[in-house]
Amino acid sequence: MIKIPKVNSSMQPAGIYLHIPFCAVKCMYCDFYSIADREESIPRFIKSLITEIDRCNVNCSAWKFDTVFIGGGTPSLLEPLHVESILSALQNKYDLSNVKEFTLEANPGEAPKDRLKAFHSLGINRLSIGIQSLQPSLLKFLTRIHTHDQVYNTYNHARSAGFENINCDLIYSIPGQSWDVWEQDLNQVINMAPDHISAYTLTLEKGTDLFQMVKNGKVSMPKDDQTGDWFLKTHEILDSNGYNTYEISNFSRPGMECQHNLHYWRIHPYLAFGPSAHGFDGIHRWNNTQSLDHYIQQIESGKLPVSKKETLTEINHLNELIGFGLRMREGIDLDQIPENYKNQFYQNLSRAKQKWDGCIIETGMTVSLTGKGMAFCDTITVEIML
Repeated sequence: MIKIPKVNSSMQPAGIYLHIPFCAVKCMYCDFYSIADREESIPRFIKSLITEIDRCNVNCSAWKFDTVFIGGGTPSLLEPLHVESILSALQNKYDLSNVKEFTLEANPGEAPKDRLKAFHSLGINRLSIGIQSLQPSLLKFLTRIHTHDQVYNTYNHARSAGFENINCDLIYSIPGQSWDVWEQDLNQVINMAPDHISAYTLTLEKGTDLFQMVKNGKVSMPKDDQTGDWFLKTHEILDSNGYNTYEISNFSRPGMECQHNLHYWRIHPYLAFGPSAHGFDGIHRWNNTQSLDHYIQQIESGKLPVSKKETLTEINHLNELIGFGLRMREGIDLDQIPENYKNQFYQNLSRAKQKWDGCIIETGMTVSLTGKGMAFCDTITVEIML
């Protein structure tokens, strides 16, 4: 059980991410590292994950861990004993007394009520449910194996298990999806009254089955104009129903923003464990090997599973500050722009404001995007970056 948070304002806020790669089925659109039909490898993986945690030599002495996020994959496939052993390893290594948000991802139909109760009893206090759609035909297209009824059952079981912070993931701009169908799904999820909603437009990612289907002409993606229109209308519906837009694809009740994801967007440090997991210590970014077998082999042979590590230069850091800042409603903190880059930054900003009328908000302290601007966030960001 996680202890009651104690605040130490002098410490750097930080998070911990753990990647669980196992899935019942690999979704055709997903580019996160995950594998199906490997349940027999779970015990060996758990042992390797615990070993990686124990061996971690990142200097965290000035960090205050206040979030833990178990993502994947489908972490809800794990037995509670596995999660308990992972948590014990973390508690033996790090001070978790300040953790206020502990998230676990779950899929409808793959998180039984008893398991959810056990997860909650371990101190997990936030559940992120991968709904994606409520329509049988669209779920089939997306290779999701849950049903409409399982969405409601999993959500209700989570509430009865004691979860007071639930996120629902949704996807829109799916081939074959009409606006009326998406609006119906969105309103049904709003009526469920989750605390947080993530609504993502379906994007093409190289290496996915969806990418190949589009490349081979078997599927056509919605036009950009339609996606942009749906984006704006989706934001309007969520905002009008009390879900504040605080990031380009994330909406929450007041005070229920995902604190772990805010670590990423605010460029805070975080540790990461498991295959394909990415970490950041404030200076270096690294990622682990994107292979379960290679990950386990590296750990068992006494090596680190890191496949790539890079040092963040000042200009890299600035461009991340711009890119992540514009994704958030709070925007870019202008105090963080280095003096030697301010002239170039403001020149780029001035040109972008002239080109993107009504899209950029500049105050004396921040630069952010309007709702309209968020629909063109990627393009505007590139034009402001150095």
